[in-house]
Amino acid sequence: MDGFDKIQSREAGLHKKLTARQMSMIAIGGAIGTGLFLGSKFAIGFAGPGVVVSYVIGGLIALLLMGCLAEMTVAHSTSGSFGAYAEHYVSPMAGFLVRYCYWSSIVLAVGTEVTAVAEYMKFWFPDVAAWIWIVGFSAVLIGVNAYSVKAFGSVEYWFSATKVFAIVAFIILAAGVLVGGRETASVAENLTGQGGFMPNGWSGVWTGVIISIFSYFSIEMIAVAAGEAEHPEQAVRQAFKATVARLVIFYLLSLSLIVMLVPWKTLVADGTTSPFVTVMQAVGIPYADSILNFIVIIAALSAMNSMLYISTRMLFSLSRAGDAPAGLGRIRRNGVPLNALAVSASGIAVAACVYVSDPGTAFPIMIALSMFGVLFTWGMIFFTHLFFRRRMAGQGTPLRFRMPGFPVGTLLGLTGIVAILLTTWFIDIFHATLVFGGPFLALLVLAYGLRRRRGRQERPAGQTG
Repeated sequence: MDGFDKIQSREAGLHKKLTARQMSMIAIGGAIGTGLFLGSKFAIGFAGPGVVVSYVIGGLIALLLMGCLAEMTVAHSTSGSFGAYAEHYVSPMAGFLVRYCYWSSIVLAVGTEVTAVAEYMKFWFPDVAAWIWIVGFSAVLIGVNAYSVKAFGSVEYWFSATKVFAIVAFIILAAGVLVGGRETASVAENLTGQGGFMPNGWSGVWTGVIISIFSYFSIEMIAVAAGEAEHPEQAVRQAFKATVARLVIFYLLSLSLIVMLVPWKTLVADGTTSPFVTVMQAVGIPYADSILNFIVIIAALSAMNSMLYISTRMLFSLSRAGDAPAGLGRIRRNGVPLNALAVSASGIAVAACVYVSDPGTAFPIMIALSMFGVLFTWGMIFFTHLFFRRRMAGQGTPLRFRMPGFPVGTLLGLTGIVAILLTTWFIDIFHATLVFGGPFLALLVLAYGLRRRRGRQERPAGQTG
């Protein structure tokens, strides 16, 4: 049994119940959530109509990441995913850091989703306390994840299908309004009339790229879910191809229509409403704003559902690797690591506290806190892919799935992530990313060193390794 077979063996026990159809929907469902429906509003605030360029750049990085990840996942499918790849191909410490950074980012990102749901519910119930929605929706989704992976897959499939249908309907409706009822001069005014296409210059567009990365965050969950797929190789190939097309349609086309139909300053004027809802209100289609508000709530719940699932599996992987308490690696009869799920739900409590203390900035604060783990994980996926390819080439192992453009694509993606991470230091709203992330990473390195030292001390006399 080689090194990676041992990793897959220690993570055994999870039920392989996710179908290729569910996996494909989970992949796109992870990419269509609060980052698109609410995060895009913050990106528009920085980039103006140039937000389309921001999302093109971010989308390119996301697609390069998906290519690297698909290549490694087809070779090795396991719930530890890119954490296990980093452990095997880079070093055990790299695997430790990736798993914990990703887990922390997902846990905090769950908080952004539930915070967004509380904001969206104000559209109908402005006087109801936000914590009621946070607690209520959280309890339901924790229950779904605790029941079984099959229940999670079924719920997520229909959540994602609803989102896909809604965005397609929005695009058709918005395109119809644009073609049938808007003068060219009005579109030109919306794109260039309030400070130009890029009102804050390239710096604003680049800030929009940071938010776009958060929007695309969770497309990597397909690699984690592959560990519980019935036919992982087929599912990953199918999901990768679907994601490429859908990112172009759902993100770039919908955002282009939004900034053409409504002036960008109008889109960011309301701090609690999604730009999608603002467009429906602006064009005056009866009840369309309420229908779309319902859809964006579904989108946020879908992303939250997926993030609870993914964070649970990553903590489970840490436990099975000996890097977290053994109890977190225990699996119930239904195949759910319930203890890991309970701990991974802690981000909801953090979000609730942040929201209660400062509702106006809760969403951007939660983004900033989770952003470090996002960027570190994506950067390490690109970095690990370089080691993976070198090992495969050295062993003469043929790849069943190959990303075109290696090594240029991998290096381009890695460079982009490093540049984005450094940029966060100079942007007020994201300054907390490195302020939180730097010490957190140092603490993880220290914890790993102490764990290794304790392991050596506990090793029986004469045992080496």
